[in-house]
Amino acid sequence: MKRLTPYLLALPSWMWLAVFLVVPLAAMASVSLQTGNAIDGFAMTFSFSNYADALGRYSTQLVRSLWYGGLATVAMLVIGYPVAYWIAFKGGSRKSVYLFLLLLPFFVSFVLRTISWGFLLADDGVLFGTLKGWGLLPADFHVLATTVAVVGGLTYNFLPFMILPIYVALERVDPRVVEAAYDLYASRTAAFRRVVLPLSLPGVFAGVLMTFVPATADPVNAQVLGGTGNTMIGNIIQTEYLTNLNYPTASALSFTLMAVLLIGIFIYARALGTENVLEAAAR
Repeated sequence: MKRLTPYLLALPSWMWLAVFLVVPLAAMASVSLQTGNAIDGFAMTFSFSNYADALGRYSTQLVRSLWYGGLATVAMLVIGYPVAYWIAFKGGSRKSVYLFLLLLPFFVSFVLRTISWGFLLADDGVLFGTLKGWGLLPADFHVLATTVAVVGGLTYNFLPFMILPIYVALERVDPRVVEAAYDLYASRTAAFRRVVLPLSLPGVFAGVLMTFVPATADPVNAQVLGGTGNTMIGNIIQTEYLTNLNYPTASALSFTLMAVLLIGIFIYARALGTENVLEAAAR
C-alpha cells in the first residue's frame, strides 16, 4: 500500500488534467479533421486539408502574432529584469509592499485594464488630447490601432508574469557569492555577468515561457487597442468559432498555433541550454 500512496495522491491531479486538458484536446483534434457546416452538421472525413487551408488563409495573422508576442516578451524582459533585480537586492524590508504593488492591477479585470489603456491612448483622450491642446503634439498624431499600442498593451498586461519568476530566482542568490566575486577583484559588471545572471536564468526561462505563450495567443489587446491591420491569430480563432461557426478551421488554427509555440519553446530551451538552467536552479 505504501508503494501506491504517491500514485493515489497524484491521481486527482491526473484525473483533472485528463478531463480538462486531454479530453478537450482530443475533441478539438477530432473537430479539426471534420467537414460540414453549422446548419447541416459536421462529419468526420479526416480532412487534413483543413490545416493547409487555414494556414494559407491566415498565415499573415499567425506571423504577426509571433512577431507581436516576441516584441512584447523582449520589452517585458528589458523592463522586468531591472525591476526584479532592484526588489530582490535593494527592496530591503519593503519587498512585500513592492510585490503587492506589482500585483495590484490584477485586482481589476484583464479586459477592463485593457479598455482603460484604450481610453488613455485615445486620440482625444486624457493624455494625447491634453498634449494636442497644448500644441505639443500634431493634430493627426495617434497611437491607437498601431503596433505600438498592441505591443504596449501586451507588455503592460503580462509584465508581472516576467518579473515574479526572475525575482524568485534572484532572491535565491546568496549575497556571499556576489561578495566573493568582489573579493576576487571582479567589477560590478563582471560579477553580474559571471555570477548573478547565470543564477537567474531559471527565472528568465520561466518568465519568457509565461509571457510569450499567452501574449502570442491573446485576442483582447489587438481587438481593443489595434485596428484592422493589427489582427492577431487569437482574434481569427475567436471569430471562426463564435461568429462564423467554422469549428474545423478554428480547431485547425488552434492546433497549428500550439504546434508552432511548442516548436519555438523547444528551440528556445535548446538555445538557452536546459542543462545549464536546471543546474542553476539546483544551486
